[in-house]
Amino acid sequence: MRAMILDAPRTPLRLADLPVPEAGRGQILIRIEACGVCRTDLHLLDGELSDPRLPVIPGHEIVGRVAALGEGVSGFSVGERVGVPWLGWTCGRCTYCATGHENLCDNARFTGCHLPGGYAEYTVADQRFCFPLPGHLSATALAPLLCAGLIGYRALTMTGDAHRIGLYGFGAAAHILAQVLAHQRRPFYAFTRAGDHESQAFARGLGAAWAGSCEAAPPEPLDAALIFAPAGELVPIALRHVRKGGTVVCAGIHMSDIPTFGYELLWGERVVRSVANLTREDGRRFLELAAKVPITTHVEPYPLERANEALHALRYGRLQGAAVLLPG
Repeated sequence: MRAMILDAPRTPLRLADLPVPEAGRGQILIRIEACGVCRTDLHLLDGELSDPRLPVIPGHEIVGRVAALGEGVSGFSVGERVGVPWLGWTCGRCTYCATGHENLCDNARFTGCHLPGGYAEYTVADQRFCFPLPGHLSATALAPLLCAGLIGYRALTMTGDAHRIGLYGFGAAAHILAQVLAHQRRPFYAFTRAGDHESQAFARGLGAAWAGSCEAAPPEPLDAALIFAPAGELVPIALRHVRKGGTVVCAGIHMSDIPTFGYELLWGERVVRSVANLTREDGRRFLELAAKVPITTHVEPYPLERANEALHALRYGRLQGAAVLLPG
């Protein structure tokens, strides 16, 4: 099979020919139809994630068809469509796993970081962490739901009953979440890079009550703000625009340092919190919701061998929505 491999941080991915992997006990062999390109992949390339198992095949927004079942696998059949997310394995025994917080498992392994990912024609995955997906929809359109959608959804759940929501960084996750908020009739406010009028227009087209630069003030106080851009300097900016009792959620796996800010920005029972990974329950709930909305993802497809170009476009904000790699 063909695969794109990361050998070392801060180096381009290389195209390689590898043997098709075999499904071990409890694993599924998947013929990949599409794999989304996520900002976490950039953090992996830039050496900002701890202890990746290099060399590795990146990619954790995987959509494909079951090609073979390993020993002991049940509940799946050959030819069925499945999705594979970032969380690829947990111990199932620790306090976190036992209390519904498997996303915090100290021994967790992540797809495309510790486990083979989806920048390839085939992969294997633990059956426990595979989601059944509808077979009649576009694999390309489904791929961004497996991380951008899931993380956005988990971040939103951290805001409780917040009504007016600010979205800082209007990329893959935000454009999916915007459709959820519109479905729930909650106004959202889109914050983009200064001068990014194209993204602002994109947000307004999805129903934004307001769109402007990250440095600008929204027309009214926010109940909550979700920060998808990996920029720590946005935290005090968002706090300044969140009402008393409001929440600022840092929704990325990596963020630059948060600058010092005065206590008055936090005072008034404001909350700053992070979102770490996802749980399988998040996946089940979000995929049910995505079908009800229904969510339409805006994607830019790239052939597998052009993965470096897709990552470059993501890095420099040249995408509207999400990039998706197609191995076929």
